[in-house]
Amino acid sequence: MTVFTFSQARQNFAKILDKAKTEEVLIKRRDGSVFSLKSAKKLHSPLAVRSLKTRVTAQEIVDIVREIRQRK
Repeated sequence: MTVFTFSQARQNFAKILDKAKTEEVLIKRRDGSVFSLKSAKKLHSPLAVRSLKTRVTAQEIVDIVREIRQRK
């Protein structure tokens, strides 16, 4: 864990972000408050799904959806 003063962090922000990729970085202010900086996990959309190869045509899918809607 590396500790930087607020002034050092401000002057070397890109370097500190690079360091935070691999370890936790602490930034200390003059008033004694300390802040922790670490990289976050990459967020993935729940809608990002891989496609499937099928022999179903677009028209067949439309027909199925229409049939299901008519049941309601």
